[in-house]
Amino acid sequence: MKKIFLIIIGLFFFNLLVAQNQAIKINNINTNKEKIIKENKRIKLKTFDGQKVKGRFKIENNSTIIVDNVRIDLSDIDALKRNPLLTSILTSGFLIYSGTIAAGFAVLIGVLVDSTAFWLTIPAAGMIYTGIKPPNFNKNHKTDKGWEFEIITISD
Repeated sequence: MKKIFLIIIGLFFFNLLVAQNQAIKINNINTNKEKIIKENKRIKLKTFDGQKVKGRFKIENNSTIIVDNVRIDLSDIDALKRNPLLTSILTSGFLIYSGTIAAGFAVLIGVLVDSTAFWLTIPAAGMIYTGIKPPNFNKNHKTDKGWEFEIITISD
């Protein structure tokens, strides 16, 4: 009976050790706000040397993360923002779809009614281009605005 009790208690402790996840904690020095981004979430970051990287991030150690097979030190990050897949798909899909509709109507109206309607293809092309390079409306956390990055361990 004592052995079974020790095995069960040991399994509970093992589960607690394995269930801990790592995340990036973003603190603002000026306003004392903090945000947490868990590991394997999509982020978009810019380093001090101008390199832009986006993708899912993995934590290598207490000072280094890996994004899209690129090792980045936390002290080299200039700006970081969350980049959810759903908002990227919705915004890009909406912009491409509405740009295509606008271009189609501009051509139809230009051919059938008035030739000045061809000017509507310019904003339609801009909408399609913006949809191809999808915008990210999430807040950008820059180091020059008081944001600091650190790696923490959280439990589920």
